[in-house]
Amino acid sequence: MAVGRIIFLNGTSSSGKSSIAQELVDILDDGVFFHLAVDSFNAMRTKRNLAQEDLDVALRRTRLGFHRAIAAMAEVGNDVVVDHVLSEPWRLIDCLSVLPPDNVLFVGVRCPLDELARREQARGDRPSGLAALQYDLVHQHGDYDIECDTSAASPRDCAELIKEFLPRRPTPTAFARLRVRYLEDECRAPSR
Repeated sequence: MAVGRIIFLNGTSSSGKSSIAQELVDILDDGVFFHLAVDSFNAMRTKRNLAQEDLDVALRRTRLGFHRAIAAMAEVGNDVVVDHVLSEPWRLIDCLSVLPPDNVLFVGVRCPLDELARREQARGDRPSGLAALQYDLVHQHGDYDIECDTSAASPRDCAELIKEFLPRRPTPTAFARLRVRYLEDECRAPSR
């Protein structure tokens, strides 16, 4: 059984990842794609108030489970479009350790900060300033297979760009390059 393809969209909150993912699921015609969104996983958790420490632990476990759900879907041959916010370095490192790097097309979803703030306010369902807090963090690893700017292109245009690029993804992929940088360097580091 062939491992499924993973189109991994990374960007701040309100950058347009979910809109691009929905368009991709609609236009990709060479397989059956599933949209896996970290927000959907967060929405499944209990809604009662938790102490901040308990919430932090629950959110970390949620993300760890989300990464493994992506891997499990792909492992059994499903193609997936992932929409995620890699705003903490451990999230990227965990994804690099559990996802098959040669099957991941890593897409940077960018948008200028002023437009993110405008979108965030218009949405009204996100804490004000969330995108600004994530802005310098989500792309700090600096390596993608392809990038799109949602202030300059519609979600459909971004999806078309990604669709055209998918069969030509590079070797090694950005995930493979990042895996060498983050995981192999970690293995070579002297223990403390």
